[in-house]
Amino acid sequence: MNTTSHQLLKGSLSAIILKLLADSQWMYGYEICQKVKQLTDGQLRITEGALYPALYKLEADGLLITKTLVVEGRARKYYSIAQDQQGTAEDRLAQIEQFLYQLQRILTPGHLSKLSTT
Repeated sequence: MNTTSHQLLKGSLSAIILKLLADSQWMYGYEICQKVKQLTDGQLRITEGALYPALYKLEADGLLITKTLVVEGRARKYYSIAQDQQGTAEDRLAQIEQFLYQLQRILTPGHLSKLSTT
């Protein structure tokens, strides 16, 4: 992944995490990394060095809750969107979707209008 892609991914990481957790409820860090890799056919790869600070920040902001389970003798920390923060998470995702839509309008003018007329 080149430097620009890495910076874009880093800036989008909290949105990626929130979307995956909204769809899956509980996930652990390695699982999040693997899901991103799978969904993007290996084009995007999240490192643990980028993922865990983002998870900790979302947790510190009150958006995520955690639970620790022992799996095969090892403690594994699972993350989920806090029940009382579901609306906040949905609002953030809606804002990002709107931003991406507007960005797409700038990058490829006419592309979206063609889609809306078909």
